[in-house]
Amino acid sequence: MKIHIDIDCFFVSAARIVEPALENKPVVIGGRSDTKIFSRDAKKQTVNFENSGSFVPTFYKAYEKKDDDLASFMENGRLRGILTTASYEARAYGIKTAMSLREAKERCPELIIKAPNMSLYQKLSHQLHNFLSLKIPLIEQASIDEFYGDLSGWVEDEDVPAFIDQLRCEIKEALQLPVSIGAAPTRYIAKLATSYAKPFGCKVIYPNTFDAFINPIKVENFAGIGRSMRQKLHAAQIHTLGELRERKGTLYSWGPYAKEIYKRVNAQSDASIQAKQERKSIGISRTFDPIFQRDELIRRVHILARHLSYAIYRLNVIPTLFHLSIHYEMNKKSHINVSKAELFDEKKFDSLCLELFHKADTYKRYHAIRLSISCSAFTKVVRRELSLINFEEEYKKQKSSRFTQELREKYGLDIIKFASEL
Repeated sequence: MKIHIDIDCFFVSAARIVEPALENKPVVIGGRSDTKIFSRDAKKQTVNFENSGSFVPTFYKAYEKKDDDLASFMENGRLRGILTTASYEARAYGIKTAMSLREAKERCPELIIKAPNMSLYQKLSHQLHNFLSLKIPLIEQASIDEFYGDLSGWVEDEDVPAFIDQLRCEIKEALQLPVSIGAAPTRYIAKLATSYAKPFGCKVIYPNTFDAFINPIKVENFAGIGRSMRQKLHAAQIHTLGELRERKGTLYSWGPYAKEIYKRVNAQSDASIQAKQERKSIGISRTFDPIFQRDELIRRVHILARHLSYAIYRLNVIPTLFHLSIHYEMNKKSHINVSKAELFDEKKFDSLCLELFHKADTYKRYHAIRLSISCSAFTKVVRRELSLINFEEEYKKQKSSRFTQELREKYGLDIIKFASEL
């Protein structure tokens, strides 16, 4: 049996550990994207490499108590920002993830808004990982609040319900974190089971209960079926997983991805639990108020490039694929990729990002609202050979880059900047 463990309303649950008075009250965690890295004042950013993704940035500002003041969410008399997590009490008002704080507050005037505390979330996530490692031989951390485990050869199938129920209670007692746990023959079905165990519950899917459980579920509730696939399924009159299972020929005719979805839904496809996973990419992005001035956007590209360079050096990787994207008003988007198999150098990377920005900026009449830069295809993962052109010269530059990195690690990311940022 595979199990999936998910912390219930993790960010809110973490806040309640610090402030027990928040228990049983409508609470949301949210705010504006951290754009303080664009400030001309020096400040120290916290860097996280363990867990990043949706609402968990690689770079973030350290939490301060004053961040929770309602005034910190206000700008020009308006409540600004989006929420990342809502308690079940808040969800009863129709409040959902990614909703604006303004709309959430309108739906629930007594709503309590708290600022994110990423350092606390990382600490609790790490503690839970260590705790689970003592209970289960093989644990995979899928995100900051999700874990997979393999109970094969460790717990007999008939004993799984009692085991995961006890585990759920032990986690609550030891770490004060409420979790829900799903168990099934595959990790994909286990994850689905967890969503039907919430909040603070357990659900086990055996082969003899599989059909009754999965058939009525809407297709969009299955992980991996996104908006485009959902629309395609609906257009083919496939609305439930039971209907999907009856249309093998249709799914197979749509290509490898749809074929894999069909197999996952039928518990015919699974993936092993990976205790350690190689990082395959690193990126940074920020959303901000609309900006038309290209000089200011270029300055922000330099700043994002500097932060990302710091992370790349810290990870000790050599990326060979680079991506930059720009989001504009009116839902316009533009992006560009480039592949370069060369030694990594901060100055060269900064120039490359600037070049990518100019090529990607195809909607010059529009205001930009988001910049994103990412790097992937690390040489140690894709086994790409580096170009030998100017290799010696590039290698010499590494000494200067390492010295700059040491200064930043000691005194902060802003101790050395490009003149173009000022």
